[in-house]
Amino acid sequence: MPEVRADWYFDLVSPFAYLQLEQLAERVPIERVRLRPVVLGALLAHWGTKGPAEIPAKRLQTYRSAQWRAERLGLAFRMPPAHPFNPIKLLRLALVCDAEYACVREIFRFVWRDGRDAGQPEHWAELLQRVGAPDADLRIESPEIKAQLRAHTDAAIARGVFGVPTLDLHGELFWGEDATPMLARAWHEPDWLRSGEWRRIATLPVGVQRRA
Repeated sequence: MPEVRADWYFDLVSPFAYLQLEQLAERVPIERVRLRPVVLGALLAHWGTKGPAEIPAKRLQTYRSAQWRAERLGLAFRMPPAHPFNPIKLLRLALVCDAEYACVREIFRFVWRDGRDAGQPEHWAELLQRVGAPDADLRIESPEIKAQLRAHTDAAIARGVFGVPTLDLHGELFWGEDATPMLARAWHEPDWLRSGEWRRIATLPVGVQRRA
């Protein structure tokens, strides 16, 4: 049987990506998951949608939902000083670390567990020390790192990824932290989504469409 592998698309700006990553290693063999940093803003622009924090009423509900899920999961959680924030440097830092699980988890924890602001020079310097990349300031500006981030984002769009976190498993996309149990079951039962009612709902026709 071929070895199962998957791509996990994430943006450091997402609290739900943090919450899912904290669970992922307990649900699936994390060494078989390739972590792919992407720019959420580019995904939203491509699909013509808004992020939760761009809709005033949804913004507060999103933060409450993240806090609620963290408490339910027993995970330490603290919102950073301001949100949304520009995650580009953090995403490039993840690539400087080759998007290795331990490094990406440390970046997420810095922002979402400790509630730190990587935009502050002293906080940023501390983060670089924590991930073992003191020379990252130069490397994140390299054309190679910038190109990698664009390539990951373009690949995500080509796959149909519309939000984060999203796990691409066997060509099936699992979006959102609340899909964690689903993706875990699909990992261990690869034929599950192709049976019974699950198979039928995958082919439902569109009944009506709103005018653009």
